[in-house]
Amino acid sequence: MYLVTISEMMGTGGETIAREVARELGYAFYGEKELTEAAERMGFVSDLKSLDEKAPALFERLFSEKPKIYLDRLQSVIFEVAKNGNALFFGRGSQLLLSSFDCALHVFVTGSFEKRVERVMKEMNVTKDVAERIVLRSDHEKRGFLRFAFDEDWLNPKLYDLILNTDILSTASAIRIITEAARSDEIKACGVDAIRTLGRLSLQRRIEAALLEKGLASSRIFVTVEDDETVRVYGLAGSDDEKTAMEALLKSVKGVEKVLNEVTVLKGSLSGA
Repeated sequence: MYLVTISEMMGTGGETIAREVARELGYAFYGEKELTEAAERMGFVSDLKSLDEKAPALFERLFSEKPKIYLDRLQSVIFEVAKNGNALFFGRGSQLLLSSFDCALHVFVTGSFEKRVERVMKEMNVTKDVAERIVLRSDHEKRGFLRFAFDEDWLNPKLYDLILNTDILSTASAIRIITEAARSDEIKACGVDAIRTLGRLSLQRRIEAALLEKGLASSRIFVTVEDDETVRVYGLAGSDDEKTAMEALLKSVKGVEKVLNEVTVLKGSLSGA
């Protein structure tokens, strides 16, 4: 099994290229619609739609756990579908989430501001002024999303194995280059260990989202995924009720079959510690 991620600057034709590459390779394509459908199957479609590919508002970042919950669930969806292999992901921070897997090829489609504006004018039938604003807003939102989600610059060339400039490359040329790169011997097939790792990462993100949503996340409590269906929770709790609630919540998370509850209950308040 293999994985490809394609990210784009708006107005470069990146999505058309990504869909055609997926078709040429016979890979499943995961863009916004497809990831939303996967999120729906996993039970949290509204979270994925809420986050989208932009950073949450400042007020929400400062005073709500929701952005982190949404992000954990987005990541869980990507990891979950990635473990099925032979998939192409379009955007959504997939180049960061799958960066440690040798079986993944990461591509960035870029172009000059002027050419991108021209394409948006033509594709959306808008004036130059409107097209410029659309492109600038898209760049700003994507930059903010990767900064919020990964503390990373989306234009960092080190994130990508292949960078293509559609100012000079045709759509057909870009498709051919990416397809040939994905089929090259240098891109190794994902082994069993990689598939298991993706499954554990998906489960870890679902657990983190559930803890945040129920207000049980704590700097004194730690949860690790031991294998495909076993999790271990340890650290310090302020009461037996908190320890019990933690275990009950973990058992309710889809995919968790066994909980190793090693939490230590400290009698008395933990505040101010």
